[in-house]
Amino acid sequence: MVSAAVDAIPEVAQRIAELEGVSEVYSVAGDVDLVAMVRVRRHEDLHDAIAGRLNKVEGVLATQTLIAFQAYSKHDLEATFSLGMEQ
Repeated sequence: MVSAAVDAIPEVAQRIAELEGVSEVYSVAGDVDLVAMVRVRRHEDLHDAIAGRLNKVEGVLATQTLIAFQAYSKHDLEATFSLGMEQ
């Protein structure tokens, strides 16, 4: 979850969307401005993706990271989360 400079939310979202590991970025209403979906092979890679790249994007004021352990949905999320993860 990303808090961004209010006058630059679309630009910040676009910069984040272009980062390695970021699969999509959503503009949202509520306590934060954007939700960025980051997909990595190992949890250890989150440091590089978030602290190393996302937090350094100009206009990012703060982030909060949530890690998904299990997906519950009628949609085929298992196939979505496994894209690019073939062994």
